[in-house]
Amino acid sequence: LNLTLAMSFFDQFLSPTHLGIPLIAIALVLPWTLYPSPSSRWLNNRVITLQSWFISQFTQQLLLPLNPKGHKWALILASLMVFLVSLNMLGLLPYTFTPTTQLSLNMGLAVPFWLATVIIGMRNQPNAALGHLLPEGTPVLLIPVLIIIETISLFIRPLALGVRLTANLTAGHLLIQLIATAAFVLMPMMTSVALLTLIILFLLTLLEVAVAMIQAYVFVLLLSLYLQENI
Repeated sequence: LNLTLAMSFFDQFLSPTHLGIPLIAIALVLPWTLYPSPSSRWLNNRVITLQSWFISQFTQQLLLPLNPKGHKWALILASLMVFLVSLNMLGLLPYTFTPTTQLSLNMGLAVPFWLATVIIGMRNQPNAALGHLLPEGTPVLLIPVLIIIETISLFIRPLALGVRLTANLTAGHLLIQLIATAAFVLMPMMTSVALLTLIILFLLTLLEVAVAMIQAYVFVLLLSLYLQENI
């Protein structure tokens, strides 16, 4: 019984299919249909104005630590931020599937972007890029060990990006389902405890909304920092 219950809790993270079509593909395309396209009018409506203000403010914050050479990445990083925020927020709705709880998707986003920053560094300034593997002033005996450690940490970066996003969203969704199940079970037996559990569930949902936005921002911010190291 316990195994069946545990499996039912984790069923929400399985990639659903319908008529042989993986619904994760639809979930990845859907967010882009929800955003209005800017018009050519002098005055836009409130939704487009708010959307443009948010993207502008985020882009300004993102470009602060970047050199002018990195500003050409503004479009793709801002698009990635909007994409991740949309997927994370839509996944909090009932009867929805969150693609960013899949490690394969997150690694598919993290590895190419991380590899692009590394290739840019190796192509434009190979000496500086390789210099990150050995801190200045290192004792001679520690040079081989530090090079190995820094190389391992370099290759762990994309794994950390993908796992961080997956773990935070998976843990949050699982905790919401556990507390909601507890409130449902306690309602006929201990109403007062069930109401207290519902309050905790409401606060946890607000926390998950914040986590959905913060984790998307952290993902893109770390990518921008990796880019800054290589330009």
